[in-house]
Amino acid sequence: MIILEREQSFLMVTQNDHAQIAGAIARNCKEDYFFDDNRTQEVLLAIKEHDRGWIEMDSSPVWNDKTEKPYSFIDYPLSLKITFYKKGLDEVEKLSKYAGLLCSLHYSSFIQDSSEPAVREFWKEEKQRQEQLSKDLQLTGDKHKQETLMYHLDLLKFCDYLSLFISLNEPGDNKGIHPFFRNGFPQLFPFVTDKPIVAHWENQETVSLSFSPLKKEMEVELPYRAVIKDQIEKHGIIQAYKDTPDSIRKVVFK
Repeated sequence: MIILEREQSFLMVTQNDHAQIAGAIARNCKEDYFFDDNRTQEVLLAIKEHDRGWIEMDSSPVWNDKTEKPYSFIDYPLSLKITFYKKGLDEVEKLSKYAGLLCSLHYSSFIQDSSEPAVREFWKEEKQRQEQLSKDLQLTGDKHKQETLMYHLDLLKFCDYLSLFISLNEPGDNKGIHPFFRNGFPQLFPFVTDKPIVAHWENQETVSLSFSPLKKEMEVELPYRAVIKDQIEKHGIIQAYKDTPDSIRKVVFK
């Protein structure tokens, strides 16, 4: 779950809804920026489905007593997350080996420095998955194909970050930007001369990019629930979340 706290409520966005926005962004990127036409559909699949392991977790939000907030994707206990990570990765791999490889690389990058035994075991298993998939896809030992794979991984991460930007930040507020984005997006692309892409709110409904890989201006609709804190206190996080109707945030990317 992606959480944005306000004075009276928590704005809650499911990981899968966020991933669908990332997928929509990817579909609107210029074809040239995929480099390998034979892999475009599989890259699009990976971006759209990269958070499918969160679907079950997000159906029943969990309260964090220490922070007095719902657990988010940032602080959700790793030992619990990895079970669902693996489930999601298995499902993506069944849809496409190349997409499964990209998503495995994406998740492995989050946890490679963890010292928790269960997480280290997950990382080890994912390295084995990556080696087997690379072999199956005949990527092993091919420098050009490996470079293309890493480029596609950065494209996944960029679309992920851009979707997170509109989920983690208050619309129109450039002063309170989440730390993830204060120095621009970390992915560096040759088509922007290796400078970070920076996102900026022009107003409450428009985000401009210092360099845009998009074909043209596009609008997305982000579902979220504004769960009232008083309702959480009265009924608990799960019931309060279920009782809260969906709202839609419309954002235009320029």
